[in-house]
Amino acid sequence: MPLIQPVPLLPPDQLGAVHFIAAGGAGMSGIAAMYAELGVSVTGSDQIDSPALASLAAAGVRTYVGHRPDQLGDAATVVVSSAVRPTNLELVEAQRRGLRIWHRSAALGALMLGHRSVAVSGTHGKTTTTAMIATMLDAVGADPSYVGGSPLTATGRSYRLGAGDVFVVEADESDGSFFQYPAQVVVITNVETDHLDNWGTAGDYAAGFVRLATAEQVATVVISADNAGAVAVSEQIRAAGKQVITFGESASAQVRLSEITFSGSGATAELSAEGDTGVLHLKVPGRYNLHNAAAAYAVGRALGISGVKLRAAAAEFAGTLRRFQLVGEVDGVRVFDDYAHHPTEVTATLTAAQTLAEGGRVVACFQPHLFTRTREFAAEFGTALSLADQIVVLGIYPAREDPIPGVTGELVADAAASHVGADRVSYAETVTDAVTVLAGLVRPGDLVITIGAGDVTKVGPKLVSQLQRGSQL
Repeated sequence: MPLIQPVPLLPPDQLGAVHFIAAGGAGMSGIAAMYAELGVSVTGSDQIDSPALASLAAAGVRTYVGHRPDQLGDAATVVVSSAVRPTNLELVEAQRRGLRIWHRSAALGALMLGHRSVAVSGTHGKTTTTAMIATMLDAVGADPSYVGGSPLTATGRSYRLGAGDVFVVEADESDGSFFQYPAQVVVITNVETDHLDNWGTAGDYAAGFVRLATAEQVATVVISADNAGAVAVSEQIRAAGKQVITFGESASAQVRLSEITFSGSGATAELSAEGDTGVLHLKVPGRYNLHNAAAAYAVGRALGISGVKLRAAAAEFAGTLRRFQLVGEVDGVRVFDDYAHHPTEVTATLTAAQTLAEGGRVVACFQPHLFTRTREFAAEFGTALSLADQIVVLGIYPAREDPIPGVTGELVADAAASHVGADRVSYAETVTDAVTVLAGLVRPGDLVITIGAGDVTKVGPKLVSQLQRGSQL
């Protein structure tokens, strides 16, 4: 898929009526709702009905199930996501009429105009860091606008139009759409090679972050001092004259974490920064979440907020959906769900799981996402999964991709077995198969975590239901 190319932006009130194709998608529905909230005439369609589409209808958006050319109505602007194929009937009709056609990133970029904007990028941690920044700014009274990749646990929403002058967005690098955002503050959580189906080479992928951070309107870049890929691009960003604020555990970090401890489902560190030193406490687990919080703290300081207030605000963050989310507990078996879909993310998730297991087994149920990513990282996924005591691997969730001969989930299962032995690894092609395997495998005291960006998220609720039925017999 070619990278998204940025386009000149116009304010929402100059776009005329706007039609969203695939309006029920996670990345589209919030933006469509915000346009409607601003008073723009909005319509939207999607292939199937969904709660998101129903929510848009309740917000005054005229919605359609299915795609037909006449549903464009009097739209002057049509917004599409990367999931919309070129053959989509509404897209073809929009092109025939010569309408303005924008990727969702342009529609979001238009909302950011006139704000002090923050774009949160990086290979991992974007969603949580975006949510942390939004939560912390809200807790100190800044009333920010935001659009993230997953709903906040506290609100059930991934977006909001605030009355304040700050706008925070999750900036996706996978398709190059992060170039579209007119942000003055850029966050780079880390840089590790991914999405080579779009970027081609590791060098081009890393160069994309440099291009993002050195755009003309960018004033400040918040970046990891610990991640090797981030450190490598930092010097190029500094050379371009941008203010660089580093965070992490490195002695050189300007926002530095030390004395890290874990207790229950929380994490604590000593945070040191210019003019402020004190305890940073989180309700969510994992060393990686402390790093995300340090990045969020650095953004707040760059926006002029006191460190003391920001550290206190960090304790308000209750997580986001599908990020180490508790699904349920039955007879001493706890079931969590997590969106991790890159080896580094899987490693971080399972490391955090070990701190919560309290002597019980960690049972990982992993679904590879994309054929290309599985081909590139099967061995690394096997290494990451070896942190679990028992492993169940599903078939590949294809998302936008067509199958690649010889690339299956069994590559990951075999890689894991090479580390821990075949007796600790099971292969289950489907969600239904995985539930059956897990139900026969788990025992009291186990921490089960489903991992992946596909429909593996259905496994946890189904497993909890099955375990509940078993306990009632």
